[in-house]
Amino acid sequence: MTVDVKICGINSEPALDAAIEGGARAVGFIFFPPSPRFVFPRVAAGLANRVPASAGITRVGVFVDPTIESLDDLLMHVPLDMIQLHGHESPEEVEAIHYTFRLPVMKAIGIRAAGDFDQASEYATVAERLLFDAKAPDGATLPGGNARAFDWTLMAGRAIPLPWMLSGGLDAGNVAEAVRASGASAVDVSSGVESEPGRKDPALIKAFLDAAKRL
Repeated sequence: MTVDVKICGINSEPALDAAIEGGARAVGFIFFPPSPRFVFPRVAAGLANRVPASAGITRVGVFVDPTIESLDDLLMHVPLDMIQLHGHESPEEVEAIHYTFRLPVMKAIGIRAAGDFDQASEYATVAERLLFDAKAPDGATLPGGNARAFDWTLMAGRAIPLPWMLSGGLDAGNVAEAVRASGASAVDVSSGVESEPGRKDPALIKAFLDAAKRL
């Protein structure tokens, strides 16, 4: 099977180039200041414009509970192909963002137990894609990028109303197991390709993309 890969938290040219050369299908830029992967809009604009149009790579902006005004200001400067919402955005807020900016929206849902998947149906008519990530531990300051995985077998055979990606605790060593257990056809990696929080390692990006290709 072919597994699409999104490299998230891109904040440097070497990391972006490794993602492009390795065959990533999407790259993510994080606009959440508390994150060690936060990238300033002017830097993100340069990186986003560096992605060749011919590469077919989706440029994703990752936001946590953004306002319409903040998105409008950022999108005036940074060319994005998709908006990822990783906070507590309601279905109504997701719909408003999609309607306002006419961009596809991917909504992240934190998973710890089987019942957490019930949220998926709430976004079925307002989002274009879902991302299932490990629910952040209690007291965590970051909604994602915590290098934690949930029980991937919870996904097996589950009917999901939208295309979806698997995230949380993935790296080159476990992505094959994660795909087999969950049935994912698309995965998202961030901390699993870093030498330290917020510092992407081109060699680890290549290793992850190579591992995904072998699937």
